[in-house]
Amino acid sequence: MRIAAAQLTCVPADIPANAARAAALAVRAREEGAGLVVLPELVLTGYELPALAGDPSLLVTADDPRLDPLRSSGIATVVNCAVPGGGPRPLIASLVHDADGTLLTTYAKQHLYEQEHAHFAAGTGDGRFELGGLRFCLATCYDNHFPELAARGAADGCRVHLASSLYGTGAGVRERATVYPALARDHGLYVALANHVGPAGPWTGCGGAAVWAPDGTLLAEADGRTPGLAVADVPGPAAGR
Repeated sequence: MRIAAAQLTCVPADIPANAARAAALAVRAREEGAGLVVLPELVLTGYELPALAGDPSLLVTADDPRLDPLRSSGIATVVNCAVPGGGPRPLIASLVHDADGTLLTTYAKQHLYEQEHAHFAAGTGDGRFELGGLRFCLATCYDNHFPELAARGAADGCRVHLASSLYGTGAGVRERATVYPALARDHGLYVALANHVGPAGPWTGCGGAAVWAPDGTLLAEADGRTPGLAVADVPGPAAGR
């Protein structure tokens, strides 16, 4: 199965515009033969925490019609966004839809980063789904700094670890280049990282969306300047890890 990790520049707090940009990349991934595309953290709004805290209309549900461009893109999508929680604070969650638009699973970020604690609630369960004969696990940005999450995925038979993230220029470049190949090596997983490129709230995304093999080898990598994709093939379970 071919998978794609995307990077793009978001329009601040504009869900229709960002859904259109993300859908265009999803269609491009499908045209390149991918069966799934993973998108960056808070891709539908950008990393705009004050706006998300003050505007309930920026929260998204799995059946939200604003997701129609992505659900109709003809490829499975992992779309990270702010969703209603069970209490007063929303969640940062990945909505996973199959190529036909069917919801496969929802995963809420468990490890919130710094200022996110003031605006969001933390998720309490892991995210798993199966597609194309492969089992996938999910994580969002700072989650990936807690390797026990990937370890649980590997122990549960997952083959691919999908990370919707935001890493900025500066220290984020170093973290991106060390955390993800280590997850791949340490847990025997294919790891796909989606990232922002360009302005992202208070950060500047460093791009570098990528896919690593289970031995930590870099299989595909986007540049640090422009929206795009990193696309790589993941062999089925019969081919071995």
